[in-house]
Formats: sequence, structure tokens, C-alpha cells
Amino acid sequence: MRKNRRTFAIISHPDAGKTTLTEKLLLYSGLIRTAGMVRARKGGKTASSDWMGMEQERGISISASAMQFPYKDWVINVLDTPGHQDFSEDTYRTLTAADSSIMVLDAGKGVETQTKKLFAVCKMRGIPILSFINKMDLPSKDILELLQEIEEVLGIHAIPLNWPIGSGREFKGVIDLRTREFIFFEKGALGGAERAKVVRVPYDEGISRLSDDEIKALEDGLLLLEGAGEQFEHEKFLKGEQTPVFFGSALTNFGVEPFYDAFVELAPPPRDSLVDTDGGGERVISVDDPMFSGFVFKIQANMNLKHRDSMAFLRVCSGVFNRDTPVFHHRLKKEIRLSRAYSMVAQDRDTVDLAYPGDIVGVSNPGLFSIGDTVSTSKGGFFFKPMPKFAPELVARVRPKDVMKLKAFEKGLAQLTEEGTIQLLNDGSSTYVAAVGRLQFDVLEYRLREEYGVLVELTILSYTHCAFLIGDASTFKKTQNSTLVKDRLGRTLVLFGGAWERRYSEEQNPNHRFEDFLA
Repeated sequence: MRKNRRTFAIISHPDAGKTTLTEKLLLYSGLIRTAGMVRARKGGKTASSDWMGMEQERGISISASAMQFPYKDWVINVLDTPGHQDFSEDTYRTLTAADSSIMVLDAGKGVETQTKKLFAVCKMRGIPILSFINKMDLPSKDILELLQEIEEVLGIHAIPLNWPIGSGREFKGVIDLRTREFIFFEKGALGGAERAKVVRVPYDEGISRLSDDEIKALEDGLLLLEGAGEQFEHEKFLKGEQTPVFFGSALTNFGVEPFYDAFVELAPPPRDSLVDTDGGGERVISVDDPMFSGFVFKIQANMNLKHRDSMAFLRVCSGVFNRDTPVFHHRLKKEIRLSRAYSMVAQDRDTVDLAYPGDIVGVSNPGLFSIGDTVSTSKGGFFFKPMPKFAPELVARVRPKDVMKLKAFEKGLAQLTEEGTIQLLNDGSSTYVAAVGRLQFDVLEYRLREEYGVLVELTILSYTHCAFLIGDASTFKKTQNSTLVKDRLGRTLVLFGGAWERRYSEEQNPNHRFEDFLA
């Protein structure tokens, strides 16, 4: 069953078209009849993959969503990650559950800051990447310039597997470089909300449909491409040395179906897992091992306010998940039953009885699970690799405006900390909330208000740099303005007022070191 599974994350810079591309996968799978735009027009649909009201209001993805559905002969598990510049650790953790990723680039902007960060995480985790250059129906950069930018900025060889015919208003489709077929597109109804008609024709017939200028531009591009010399090699793609590149327009469906057809062919199925053993060593768990095993990579509360529940998202790594079968919780060292298990598409949930390696299962979380937990049908002895932990960039004080709401405030704060939306830090006398970016504080305020009925007063503090302290905290010489704090797992961090203060502290503490994240 695992051979027909594809579990992947979609990553991009804000507004590159990531959620739109995800939505079109739902459209082409037949799961939805019309695709909702991320920013729906009056009376239109909003994106199915965005579940939080705040996402639908702002037209951005804030929380990673996990969805499973069939696509032709395949079973797709797609992890739609936040692309906003103030994304949370949710994004990083979600990438640990992916076997591959799709990188969406804006043809007019190329590689942007957020793309670099997410690409670096994929490279660190050894995740193969396919690239989709989006918005070809709008003014774009020179194609060869885009490919060169991917190679220089990201340090990976970009190998086009199709080539665009024109761009902007003159964009007519692509030529498949593997079959030498032309693929022409016709706009679907409702501005891309319905499937576009795909017309494949042989090379000679395709050429006959182009003007002399278009033929020359195409032949010049292909000639330069051939001169580059490097051919696509599947093994190099799996090693992260090459990224196959495709061109299209997610909004109007140009190139979407051919891209996904190529994706399911090229992307790897679920693979073996390297785990830590109780004895301090490592071992490999084969994806074909009959023992069921998996790990929790995401926790989300109140996805449906009617349920008022907490959902733990579990990646199946080996064996077969059977609903109601007793499993062993490695951290708690106790047997539990996963009787309420679901597959998810935004707020919609379907009961899951069986799941296979690569599948993402949402299980009811009555306070049993934390991010990174391992479960299996064996009696322990190993743990899946810990989730990367990133030092926050912003720190704030937060309190309820109504002290009568203190209990609900503390409950909400505890739940959002458990999910990783924010971090809680303590210096021994005061408690702070911390986040990777300002948007996470907006999410904190929004969810406390909407889900727990608590209005809060949030004050951002002057700390602008934060790092994990490696070394004996009792011998650390701190500056006048820096502060030592501990996170909820007891790890020590240092809060600095500026970059210069951090550099000075490094000079004054040669026996200590600072880390921006813990792998």
C-alpha cells in the first residue's frame, strides 16, 4: 500500500500561490467541484484548506493543515504549511512528517526570503524538492534568470522538465521536455474555479500553432537549455542535488494537472526511519516492518468549535494503523487506544479504520499527547527523532483584561503553548509569551478571544534577539539588559536587547555557546 502513497509539504513565500495550488489539487482529485480563491470575491468560496476564521479573513495560511484524499491511482497526504513571513514552528515541525516537498515560486519575484528559510529546513531534513514556477500568465522574470537564481541562492541544480511557451498575456502553455509534446491550455470557467481543458499535441502540430516570433523564442530557449548540459537524474533528485522545475498558473489551472501527474511519478514513497534507542544509540525502522509505529508532529485545538476538542496529527511510519487496537505510548510508558481517528480536509473529518505508512491520521487528544510523541505496537525501546526547537524572536507580556476570565485565559494559554503557537518563558518571577513573529501574537489574541472568550492586553518587550544557552547557566556572565529564562521543558535561553549585546556576551562567555535552534 505504501508504494501508492505520496506525503508532501507545499512551501513558498507569502502570496506565491501555495494555498491556491493546494486547492487545485483538491479540484483535480475530484474532492471539490469548484476551487475557492484564497481571497474570495463577494459571494465566492474561501479556500478549503484554510480552516481558521483568521486565515479566511486575511487571505493567508497561518496554521499548517493536513489533508488526505485520492488522486487518480494514488493516495495523497498533503501538508499545507504557513507561508507568512511570521510563520511559527508549526511549519518546521510539519516538514518532519513529509517525504518530499513542492516549492512554489512567483515567476515575477523569484526566490524570496521565506523560500530560503523553508528550503534550508528541507535541505537539513534531506527532503527532495520539486519546483513549480507559478503565475506565468502574469509579467515574469526571464526564465533562464529564474533558473539561475534557484541554483545560486538555494544551491541546488534546477532542471526544467517542461518549458513555457510565452509569458504574461502571451502565455499559451508548455512543452513537455521528456515527451516533446506541446500542452496547450484553455481557460476554464469561473476564473479557474473549474478544471481547465488540457490539449496535448505532437511536436510538429504544436509548432504549427505558434507564430514565427514564438517559434524563435522557444527554439532559442531550448538551445540554451541544451547547452547547460545537465540532465535530470532521479537519484540526484532524491538526494536533494536536483530540483525538477515545472511552469504554470495555479490560479487559472495552466499546468496544474500535468505537474501533479509528474509529481506522483517522481516523488518518493514513504521511506525508512532513523530513530533513537533508549540505550542512547540509533536504529532504523523499516517502512515495511509489520510493527505499527508513528509520531505526533502537530497538535491543534478547537478546529471545530462545536467539538471543543484537541486533535493530534500522527504520521504513520511503519506497519498498519488499526483503529481501536491498543498501542504503546513511549513517553508515558503506558498502553492506550486510539479509538477516535480521522482523516482531515480543513474542518471536515472522516473516521479512519486503517492507515498505512505515509498516511496522516488525526487522533483525539484528551491531554495524552505532546508534539514529538512516539507510539507503536511494540513495548517501547525507541523514540522518533525529536522535533527541531527554534528560539523565538519576539517576547511579550500578556494578561486578561477581565480578571474573572483568568481560568479560561490560563487554559487557552496552556493549549496554545502545547500546540506550539507560542512559547512560554519564565525568569523565576515573571512569565512571558514568545513567538517567531508578530503574526503569532495576533493569532494568540484572536484564538483566546474566539475560542476561549478572553480579551487580552499584550505588550511586546524590547528584546529583539534570543538564543538557547549551551553551558552552565550558573557561570554565565550576563549583560545589564539581558535576561535568563527557561522554557517549559527547562531549557535555558538568553534574551538580548540587540545583536551587539549578543556578540558582546559571546566574547565574555567563551565557555558557553548560543544556538538559534536545537535539532
